[in-house]
Amino acid sequence: MSQSNPESISPVWVDTPARLDVAIRALLHEPAYAIDTEFLRERTYYPRLALVQIAWPGNAVLIDPLALDLSPMRELLESDSLAVLHAADQDLEVLEFACGALPNKIFDTQIAAGFLGFSSPSLLTLAERILTVRLSKGDRLTDWTQRPLTAAQLSYAASDVLYLLELHEKLLAELESSGRTLWAEAEYELLRIRPRGIPHADRAWWKLKDGRVLRGKDRLYAQELCKWREERARTDDKPVRFVLPDLAVVSVAQAKPKTFDDLSRLRGMDGRYLKGGAGGEVLDAVARAAELPSSALVQPEPEEFDRKLRPALTLVSAWVAQLAHDARIDPALLATRSDLVHFLRDDGSSRLAQGWRHEMVGSAIAALVGGDAALAFEASGVLRLEKRSGSALSAAVVKPSATWVLDSPDHRSDDDL
Repeated sequence: MSQSNPESISPVWVDTPARLDVAIRALLHEPAYAIDTEFLRERTYYPRLALVQIAWPGNAVLIDPLALDLSPMRELLESDSLAVLHAADQDLEVLEFACGALPNKIFDTQIAAGFLGFSSPSLLTLAERILTVRLSKGDRLTDWTQRPLTAAQLSYAASDVLYLLELHEKLLAELESSGRTLWAEAEYELLRIRPRGIPHADRAWWKLKDGRVLRGKDRLYAQELCKWREERARTDDKPVRFVLPDLAVVSVAQAKPKTFDDLSRLRGMDGRYLKGGAGGEVLDAVARAAELPSSALVQPEPEEFDRKLRPALTLVSAWVAQLAHDARIDPALLATRSDLVHFLRDDGSSRLAQGWRHEMVGSAIAALVGGDAALAFEASGVLRLEKRSGSALSAAVVKPSATWVLDSPDHRSDDDL
């Protein structure tokens, strides 16, 4: 399946329905293909797909979504062919938005490498470390919507997929030899099916910068303002900050203006944010918030948990970090702080409550918190989880020496006065 000489492949530019159909027909016969996307979202609410790169043995295509309807790609994505990607999360989002479908099966080279001792590696790192190939870093500020693309841009875009299938083969072999193939496959699937829909507008205020300064019902005003802002941004297809900046949201939530003049004098309320009827809609949102009961506030899940378990969180975090190092697994892949908090809360939502993570760390943490295991610090400088003996060591109590008592100015006898 590997490509003998990716550098010799000349990518084909696909900008007609006929060429797209030819590529799809060829790909449907392949067991696996590499895919990547280039997109922009700096000035839009929805990601704007600008290029799709696909490679398979001996071939590569660069598909122009600015000239084509990509819905025919749905047949490929939903086929039994394996889609190989690197750091696939955002690519999956834009593919689903543009094609109306997700790949039926995926292999993420970043996740695979995370099970083999790499820590969230870039494609450049993997190509150099595993394939001894130096890829161009390219320009992260490239405007992929410009046409025609330069030769350097085309070469850089193609390099993102030309080596993925070879990486897939080598990483898969290492996963199989280490017995971690099933772990990785479970992780790919969790990533593939992760909800990526439009966020609930009532929760938009959770991401409000400086929202923590808001108190009482001010937060309810912020919630209603952010809800309006989110919906307006979707309708106009522009970033929420272009509709109303966070500073303006906080200012309005605190001041609760009732007139256009009141609104225009607030911090952050530049005149451009009042155009097109937006000023009136902001005042409408303020009026709606005034009528809402306090119970209407949608609050984020609190981070705090039982104070008695905080020492356990500190200990477990240290042990998990060491375990990840010893087991050659990306610490972020094994267990995040949020994973540990949810597991210690015993609310059933933690990833540590099931699957390979439960086998590797969840059951051990449960034994530790339940009093059946203990963490010991060995002379070698490592933490060791072991069966609890039940024998407690008493801390030595050191009494002040007689000399200190006599010499201390706070303990002088009456004769010394």
